[in-house]
Amino acid sequence: MADSTAVPTRLLREHPALPVVVLCFGGLVAALTQTLLIPIQGELGLLLGTSQANAAWVITITLLAGAVAMPVAGRLADLFGKQRIIVASAALLLVASVICALSDSLAPMLVGRALQGLSMGFIPVGISLMREVTPPRLTGTGIAAMSATLGVGGAIGLPLSAWIVEGRDWHTLFWVAAGLAALVLLSAWFLVPHVRDAAPGRFDVVGAVGLSVGLVSFLIGISKASTWGWTDPKTLGAMVAGLLVLLAWGFHQVRTDQPLVDLRTTARLPVLMTNIAAVAVGFGMMAQAIVVPQLLELPEITGYGLGQSILAAGLWMAPSGLMMLLFAPVSARLIRTIGAKRTLMVGATVLGSGYVLGFFLMSAPWQLMVACIVASAGVGIGYAAMPTLIMDNVPMTEAASAVGVNGLMRSIGTTTAAAVMATVLTSSTMQVGDFALPTESAFRWCFGLGALAAFLGVAIAAFIPRRETTVTEPVAPGVPEAQSSQSDPAAHAQR
Repeated sequence: MADSTAVPTRLLREHPALPVVVLCFGGLVAALTQTLLIPIQGELGLLLGTSQANAAWVITITLLAGAVAMPVAGRLADLFGKQRIIVASAALLLVASVICALSDSLAPMLVGRALQGLSMGFIPVGISLMREVTPPRLTGTGIAAMSATLGVGGAIGLPLSAWIVEGRDWHTLFWVAAGLAALVLLSAWFLVPHVRDAAPGRFDVVGAVGLSVGLVSFLIGISKASTWGWTDPKTLGAMVAGLLVLLAWGFHQVRTDQPLVDLRTTARLPVLMTNIAAVAVGFGMMAQAIVVPQLLELPEITGYGLGQSILAAGLWMAPSGLMMLLFAPVSARLIRTIGAKRTLMVGATVLGSGYVLGFFLMSAPWQLMVACIVASAGVGIGYAAMPTLIMDNVPMTEAASAVGVNGLMRSIGTTTAAAVMATVLTSSTMQVGDFALPTESAFRWCFGLGALAAFLGVAIAAFIPRRETTVTEPVAPGVPEAQSSQSDPAAHAQR
C-alpha cells in the first residue's frame, strides 16, 4: 500500500514554495471574510429583518471572535500540531460560510459570523508553521507574506464584495466564501506537510474561558464607545468588567502549570515590547481602512468629498492591499540584513509617512491611493518583522501561542482605531441636507492620529532588546508526520 505522505513530500521537494502559497492563500481568504459585509452594512437591518443597531453586531461579533481565536488557536496548535489546527480552521471557515449563506435572520447570521471570526486562528498558526515546512531561504519571505495577508485580505475584500453584490443576491458573498474555504481546506490537507510538532500537555479550559470573557467584554466597550459614548455607563462597565476578568485570568495563568498563555514568556522584554508595538502598528493600519473609504465616498458637494461609488472606492484602495504582499520579500531581505527590530522600526516609519502624505494630499482619489500605498508598504514591512521577533525569543513549543498573542495585540490596536476614528469623525460634522457628515478637519485629525500611532510604534520598537533566548531547533522542513515518527520511535510512543 502506498504511503499517503509520499505525494506531498515529493511535491515539497520539487516545489518548496508550495506550502507558502497554500498558507498565504488560506490567510488571505480568512482575512477577506472579515470585510465581506462592509459594502452592504447599511442595508443589513432590512436584509435580516432587524434593527440597524442589532445588525451592527454582525460586523462586531466577527472581530471579537477573531481576537479570541488567535491565542486559543495558537495554544491548540502547540498541543496538537499546527497542520491539524490549520485544517480545522479551514473546515470551520467552510461551515461558517455555508451557515451565513443559508441565513435570512439575525440569529443564524451571528452564529455563522462568529465562526468565521474563529477561523482567523489560521493566520498566526500558519505564520508559526512556516519555519517547519519551508527551506531556510524561503522562511523569511513566507513569514512576511503570511503576515501581510491580514492587511491584504481586508484591502481586496472591499472591491471584491462590492463587485459580487452588484446585481446579485447578497447571499452570493458567502457562497463565494464557502467555495474559497473548500479550496483552502483541500489544499491545507493535501499540500501542507504533516510535520510532527505537537508537544505534550493539556489545554487550559478555564484559561480559555476567562480570556474569552475578559477580551469580549473589554473589546465590546471599545468597539461600541463611539455609539454609546466613551463615558456612558455601558461603555465603562464593559471595559472595567473586562479588565477585572483579565486580571483574574492573569492570576490564574501564573498559578497553573500549563497555562493557555505563558505570561512569564510573554513578559520577556523583547516579546513584551514587540506586543506593545503591535498595538500601535495595528492602530495605524486600521485607521486608513476606516478613514479613506469614507473620504472617497463623500459627495463632492461638501467641497472635499470625492464622490466615488463603493466599488470605485474599493478599487482605489485595492493597490494598497497588494503592496503589502509585494513588500514581503523586501521585508524578508531587511530582516536578514539589518535585523527584525530595525525592520519593524522602518515599517512603522513608512506607515507614519503614509499618513503624513494623506494629511496634505486628500483632494483627489489618486492622491489618497498614493498615501495608502505608502502606508500599506509600511504595514507589510512591519507586520513581517513582529512574528520574527516573537519566534526568535520564545521556545519552539510555544511559538504558535506566542504568535497568536501578538496577533491579538494587533487586533486590540485595530479595534481601538475603529472606535477612535469613528469618535473623531462624528465629533466634528457639517449638515448636508438631512445628513450630518464629517468635516474636512475631522479627516485631517484622523490622518494625524494614524501618523502619531505609527511613530509611537517606532519609539516603542527602539526599546526592544537583543534576542535573549535560544530557540529550540525546528523539525526539519518537509519531514512528514509518519516519516518523522518512524525515525524517532521514543517520541512516537510518547505521543
